[in-house]
Amino acid sequence: MSQSDPIADMLTRIRNGMAVQRDWISAPSSKQKAAIVELLKNEGFILDYQVLEEAGRQQLRIKLGYDEINRPIIKGLRRVSKPGLRVYIGKKQLPKFFAGRGLSVVSTSKGLMTGREAWKRGIGGEILCYVW
Repeated sequence: MSQSDPIADMLTRIRNGMAVQRDWISAPSSKQKAAIVELLKNEGFILDYQVLEEAGRQQLRIKLGYDEINRPIIKGLRRVSKPGLRVYIGKKQLPKFFAGRGLSVVSTSKGLMTGREAWKRGIGGEILCYVW
């Protein structure tokens, strides 16, 4: 079964997992999704992830994080650029999401990176999602 937007599917799985306070969630793996999850881990939004082989297919297994009173670390996720409507920005239009407390994931010619890192390097690209 093919999906029209696999990144939105992964973000929805994370959102749903946090809503029911799961420790781990699984999603089909790809290089781009693994790069997004790596950015989330480096920025402290998730605790860990693994790429596992299940029934001949690779799966991402993502460990969600919660604070000391069991609230999710990720308050929200929003898909910006979609297959039907791509959103590209130049280096001068890179947003500062939630006054720097949030994260924008940007796909650039140099690979996937945060909006802050793209701004420092002076390159624009496609905004994939916001995380706060």
